[in-house]
Amino acid sequence: MSIPQSGGGLIERHEDLAEYLASGCKPKSDWRIGTEHEKFGYCKDNLRPLPYDGPRSIKAVLEALQSRYDWDPVFEGDNIIGLTKDGANVSLEPGGQLELSGAPLETIHQTCDEVNTHLREVKSIADEIGVEFIGLGAAPIWSHDDMPRMPKGRYALMTDYMDRVGTHGKQMMYRTSTVQVNLDFSSEADMIQKMRVSLALQPLATALFANSPFLDGKVNGHKSWRSRVWRGLDDSRTGMLPFVFEEDFGFERYVEYVLDVPMYFVYRDGKYIDALGQSFRDFLKGELPALPGEKPTMSDWADHLTTVFPEVRLKKFIEMRGADGGPWRRLCALPAFWVGLLYDQSAMDAAWDIVKGWDAETRETLRVAASEQGLQAQVGDINMHELAREVVSIAEGGLKARARTGANGLIPDETHFLNALKESVESGKTPADELLDHYNGDWGGDLTKIYEAYRY
Repeated sequence: MSIPQSGGGLIERHEDLAEYLASGCKPKSDWRIGTEHEKFGYCKDNLRPLPYDGPRSIKAVLEALQSRYDWDPVFEGDNIIGLTKDGANVSLEPGGQLELSGAPLETIHQTCDEVNTHLREVKSIADEIGVEFIGLGAAPIWSHDDMPRMPKGRYALMTDYMDRVGTHGKQMMYRTSTVQVNLDFSSEADMIQKMRVSLALQPLATALFANSPFLDGKVNGHKSWRSRVWRGLDDSRTGMLPFVFEEDFGFERYVEYVLDVPMYFVYRDGKYIDALGQSFRDFLKGELPALPGEKPTMSDWADHLTTVFPEVRLKKFIEMRGADGGPWRRLCALPAFWVGLLYDQSAMDAAWDIVKGWDAETRETLRVAASEQGLQAQVGDINMHELAREVVSIAEGGLKARARTGANGLIPDETHFLNALKESVESGKTPADELLDHYNGDWGGDLTKIYEAYRY
């Protein structure tokens, strides 16, 4: 989850809110790729999740990354909670999931190099202290009570609030992990098309990257339990955003949606002030109960934008949020998939031609079916496996058209990063299907074997 935002003075006009989003518009030559991924850490000998503090801990990993690889520390109070370097940051999810939020980079070659460098750095430290990391959409064995608590004020507030508004919020916070990519737009019209295409096809990403068929030590009946969790979190701030497909959608319409989402907090002087359930509209009028008489700054608005969790999120860029965390090849495949679809106009138009006739009910039904059945889903006349074949081919064409070379020109484009997805299309199996095959086959129902088989 996001670190506190900074910068920006008082919000003077309502129009400032939409103008903040619009300030993300940039020419195509300046478009970048930001890849984020989370992973679970655990002790190698007993397979227990890492605590925050101690010789084998999240704190030990962060401090070693700081000292050995020249990352700058981020503190909340006296606790190190993150790292920054060269436009990237390492942060902590509520249950200790370690997240890399990559720098904005020009090519998938660069973002994959960044991911691999990070994983090598983490592994060099983890090996020394008897720790390992694994990429899965949900913790397969650990219960909620097993999970540690990270010392971040934001998470304490959110934990207390989750049971008031849904049934699965704490599972999301403490026992799930994701990979996502953040992409740019050139104009309001470009943002609109990208939001529509990516929302409509987010269930396909969920299906292709499904990697969470286990919870509490047993099969949970879903290919992506993480996707199921998001449907039980908080309807006011999650979902498929049907209004994005309406004629009046634009920056201002998204602002109105976010203003109707109840607040979590206000960040002041290094502390999170409880504003749970309060209204940002009241804040704009100086009537927020948590800070009576005080009006918000633009950094408060930026913070509030990070507390909505739809399948695709708009900030000064667009975040694709539908995929489970997974093995390293999938960490590079996700940006390849979305860059291929959205950074080439012909590819994006072809993708839009596929989805433009779907209504809100179809899109939501696809979301549910992807969670439950992965590539085996069938919604009306839409076969998820055949949809994947068609859309991955479009993404490949988009990457060929980009023609961004790697390895000093020896690699002609970025299409090879789609290989993991092409293999799923050919076999009809996602990571979840492979996990279930092992569980029902050579693992003999012993889920502890997942750690050795799928560790980074």
